[in-house]
Amino acid sequence: MNAHHIFRIALTALIASTFAASPSYAISGSVRITVAKAGLVVGAGGGRGVLSFRHRSYPFTIKGLSLGLIAGASINRLVGRADYINELSDFSGSYSTVGAGAALVGGASGVQLRNDKGVIISLQGAKAGVEASANLGIVVITLDPSRSTPD
Repeated sequence: MNAHHIFRIALTALIASTFAASPSYAISGSVRITVAKAGLVVGAGGGRGVLSFRHRSYPFTIKGLSLGLIAGASINRLVGRADYINELSDFSGSYSTVGAGAALVGGASGVQLRNDKGVIISLQGAKAGVEASANLGIVVITLDPSRSTPD
């Protein structure tokens, strides 16, 4: 399977999952994440983020593993939305991901994550480093509500 084919599959899955979301009366929140990742075919990464939800900011950690076309290392600063949150506890957990990006010193990336509680996180932003990626993966988000602050 060549790199172009893997990238097309990942991009198609990302677009399809965006339109597959069902309407809900759940609340949305905004998300900011900084993640460092590296890999060659299999990638690993981790970082920290903040969920702004119901007029409070909740810090969280993120760890993940991805498989696909991955080569290099990067730091990603992403912003976006978390949709379909019924309760704060819905945000923590394992998410499946579809993402793509490229950087040669600086670049862009985008990713969409979905967990088994129906929460969908859509992120985009800047990436610094040397990396090309089109991958599928799993990330685990651990929320720390005890360290929340008012917005």
